[in-house]
Amino acid sequence: MTAKELRQKYLDFFKSRGHAIVPSASLVPENDPTTLFSGSGMQPMVPYLLGEKHPLGARIVDSQKCFRAQDMDEVGDNRHTTFFEMLGNWSFGDYFKKEQVEWMFEFLTEEIGLDPKRIYVSVFRGDEKLGIPRDAEAVNYWKERFAKVDIEAQDIDFAERDGMRGGRIFYYDKKKNWWARVLDPGQMPVGEPGGPDSEMFWDFGAELKIHENSAYKDQPCHINCDCGRFLEIGNNVFMQYVKTEKGFEPLPKGNIDFGGGLERMIAAKNDNPDIFASDLFRPLIDKIEELSGKKYAGQEYGFRVIADHLKAATFILSDKAGLAPSNVGAGYVLRRLIRRAVRYGKQLGIDGGFTFKVAEEAIKIYQDTYAELEKNKSKILAELEKEENKFRETLTSGLKEFEKLSIITGKDAFNLYQTYGFPVEMTEELAKEKGINISKAEFAEELKKHQELSRTASAGMFKGGLADAGEKTTQLHTAAHLMLAALRQVLGTEVIQRGSNITRERLRFDFAHNAKMTPEQIKSVENLVNEQIRKKLPVACAEMTLEEAKKQNAMGVFESKYGERVKVYSITDKNGGLSSVEICGGPHVQNTGELGIFKIRKEESSSAGVRRIKAVLE
Repeated sequence: MTAKELRQKYLDFFKSRGHAIVPSASLVPENDPTTLFSGSGMQPMVPYLLGEKHPLGARIVDSQKCFRAQDMDEVGDNRHTTFFEMLGNWSFGDYFKKEQVEWMFEFLTEEIGLDPKRIYVSVFRGDEKLGIPRDAEAVNYWKERFAKVDIEAQDIDFAERDGMRGGRIFYYDKKKNWWARVLDPGQMPVGEPGGPDSEMFWDFGAELKIHENSAYKDQPCHINCDCGRFLEIGNNVFMQYVKTEKGFEPLPKGNIDFGGGLERMIAAKNDNPDIFASDLFRPLIDKIEELSGKKYAGQEYGFRVIADHLKAATFILSDKAGLAPSNVGAGYVLRRLIRRAVRYGKQLGIDGGFTFKVAEEAIKIYQDTYAELEKNKSKILAELEKEENKFRETLTSGLKEFEKLSIITGKDAFNLYQTYGFPVEMTEELAKEKGINISKAEFAEELKKHQELSRTASAGMFKGGLADAGEKTTQLHTAAHLMLAALRQVLGTEVIQRGSNITRERLRFDFAHNAKMTPEQIKSVENLVNEQIRKKLPVACAEMTLEEAKKQNAMGVFESKYGERVKVYSITDKNGGLSSVEICGGPHVQNTGELGIFKIRKEESSSAGVRRIKAVLE
């Protein structure tokens, strides 16, 4: 069975039971400022789990694209990935535990043919202090379902301490088998819903001696052991409680939230503990073997990092959010993925560009399911090639510099970041391989110092990077506002200011961007600025709180220590043209018609991921 067939079987199975199939939500959440990426199938469904009516009804099923940056350092073993698909089904106040247990058991054993003798489950132990009982109801439903296939399912407690002892159903505490947005039920606010969950595990078998050959061999093996013998293939969340002033009380109607990793289910179906051996990864592994001239066996770690990271980068680049590698936010995560893959490619001896070649294999695997991959193929491949080429230029010299270091301080790590483009996490990984620890706090302090020095150097003797408050300097300062707005329109909203220095003769402006601007882009920026100068637009100033400024989407350097109240300068084209809204303390002209003709004299690199423009007014 292929992964594609398994995915379709799951969707069809629940569709036949009254579920509406919904497409995957964006990998980059549109309206959730609390997270950079969708990390679970549940994430887009939270509003409906909290009571909002879903437009397609009370029963929903989907396969959601997910990415978890926090798992990046875990990738390299046989079961962790950053990108995965989460198969999910939901009941919003409709069916509950009995139906969910029945249907999941039926799907796993009858639809995809897993041996029920090798399926184990966990349930919530309960919490006496919080007055939450153990989930005896789920235990009974599981026992009934196993009994139908002649399996006596014993329920066992404290397997993590005493071993499995012939059990089939195992109790665990709130850390393992409780779900709420605030994971600890004791910390949940009043009015917050939550509930116990029940995970399902596949046993790869004692005969493989996975536990005996693991780092956990001296501890009891159980289904939540990290040895790798047991693989979690799905989690049933039973949202049945609400936190009140008195404690936990039952909700009028319970919700179901199921999530199961497609990659893990197909590994169970293949009875192979290596997720990367499935058809979701094998074409990528084959391509890396071809490019490196090395075999996967014996080089698994590097192969897995490259395959996972480039697949993840491919999906992130295909997303409608329009992300590109950068030094901030989600763009920084994307950059880390690509650069870590490039580093392991070099380690495997791959010469020349390869990231886009591996990405092409990922696109082939998924293009029939996710049309955005083929639609954005040229952009995906171009961005990967561009980022790889940029990093390759400094990777070799950066590694040579690293090898000179016997002790690695936070200052050394910052130098590798600033000069050679090494993400601090990469330096940390390299250091760990040499048995050396680095201080990320010290690195952060060096970064802060650098930002302060940059701001001081750019500030000159006046706020906003101005050398003085004279007429020419003020005109160039106002032009810099228009230029930033134009840069964001031409190059994308990832562009943010990184520093400026303005004299009577010219403006110098540093901004976050990962590529040299083309002549056409430079001309477009000039034209946009000059168009707004010709329109003679008024420059308005308003004083407000910092929060009010943020609500107006005012641009600003928000790591700066602004006061409680700030000045916001706005240049607004009511006819829909280029507009600028910025928090700023420096002087400005009253009307853009005072500026003259704007001309970019030079565009160049300032540092890794930062470009510099020098411009004048003629």
